[in-house]
Order: sequence, then structure tokens, then C-alpha cells
Amino acid sequence: MSEMDDWVAEVSAELGLDGAVVPVKDVLDVARDVAHNVLRPGAPVSAYLLGLAVAGGADPSEAAAKISALALRRSTPG
Repeated sequence: MSEMDDWVAEVSAELGLDGAVVPVKDVLDVARDVAHNVLRPGAPVSAYLLGLAVAGGADPSEAAAKISALALRRSTPG
């Protein structure tokens, strides 16, 4: 188990969530895309927005892909 897996499991348990369903790679990809193509402080805010979307019933992978696509368009000229 990696340190990230340990952390996700610990936080999930503290919050009463199922850590097994956390899409870690999707969240990290969104954070990277936003931090590199929009602005660094936008990464955690975007991760939070992803969480809200998923809590509202959105598919995690689809919502993450939408956010990443928005961020990547920011780095494409015109």
C-alpha cells in the first residue's frame, strides 16, 4: 500500500467514507491540469468542485475529464 493509499484510507475513515471508491488518479490528474494550465490555487478548488459534482451524482471519471478538458483548453492558443 502506498503512502497515498494510506492517507486516503485514513481520511476516508475519519469522514465516514468508503476510501475504496476514491478516484485518486482522476483527482490528481485534474489538480495537475488545473495547476499547470490555469493557476495553482485553482487545483484544490477544482478538486473540491469535482467532489461536489460526484456527490450530486456525476460520474467521477466523466466529471474529471470535463474539468481537465477545460483546463487544457486554457493552454491552447486561441
